[in-house]
Amino acid sequence: MNNAELPHLDDFLLSLRVNNYSDETIYNYERDLNVFSLFLRDEIKKEFNNINKRDIDLYKAYLNSIDRKTAKGGDNEVKKLSSYSLNRMLSSLRTYLKYLIDLDYKTPIGPENIKLIKNERKHARVAEFDELVKLIEAPSKFEKKKIIAVRNRAMLELLFSTGMRISELVNLNRNQIDETGKIFIMGKGKKQRFVYLTPRAKLHLDEYSNLRTDNHPGLFIPYRGRNAGDAKKRISTNYFQDKIKKYRELLRINVPTSAHSLRHGFATYLAEQGASPAAIQILLGHESLDTTTRYVHASDKFAESTHRKFHPLAEKDE
Repeated sequence: MNNAELPHLDDFLLSLRVNNYSDETIYNYERDLNVFSLFLRDEIKKEFNNINKRDIDLYKAYLNSIDRKTAKGGDNEVKKLSSYSLNRMLSSLRTYLKYLIDLDYKTPIGPENIKLIKNERKHARVAEFDELVKLIEAPSKFEKKKIIAVRNRAMLELLFSTGMRISELVNLNRNQIDETGKIFIMGKGKKQRFVYLTPRAKLHLDEYSNLRTDNHPGLFIPYRGRNAGDAKKRISTNYFQDKIKKYRELLRINVPTSAHSLRHGFATYLAEQGASPAAIQILLGHESLDTTTRYVHASDKFAESTHRKFHPLAEKDE
């Protein structure tokens, strides 16, 4: 075994698959553990069976640096990991160790020795509602080719109407939407749920559907580049994220906004309208209500109006 090899890694990944983990989740585990393999091989030059608790602290420091290698071993410039990303990578290692122990394989350290770091507390923000609306409408304003404009507008309308993940959006098939605008989703971890189109979103989706003359089963398909017309290809998440970034810059929206931000915005503005947290949890496809509450960030404008309305000394003395 060379220094970079983790024992029974293929068996671990297979166990995730047979336990119905999604392809995306399995890929994330494999990528995270590949980073740990590269750390062992190139940084501390140790075999897995010889690591100790101090090596885990060194690994945390390695993950915190911008000199680390990517999962593929490249020397490309990398960004500093957020505490959330770093903890996800540590959790991947911890889950792998638990798997080895469950199958009575020898481990050099126990999973309890993989301590997560403290998450940084950021001022969570979502763009104000009128800015999100402008972003959603941006393709109609900035795209020159009609089919691209109508398609991208429909994609943004669907994201904000349903709160679905971008991975769920790009993998949608036409037959997943019924005539009422109800959409059947196979979500993260292969969990099933329904989400719902607003009349506005359905209008834009119908406009896009009426322009389609192909038999491709996918709901959103490419019209440019090498994938145009390929019956197996879908819009890539990278393409759509880049488009959202471009629209945001053109509109001069200063709050960082991505496809995931639209999901946060969906939860936030439903909550501000009085929606039940339990209902938002179901729509987002979360197992835990705690996860849902992390998605709901009071907008700055809502926080200000709440302060003015409810502060006990808000009224001026005459």
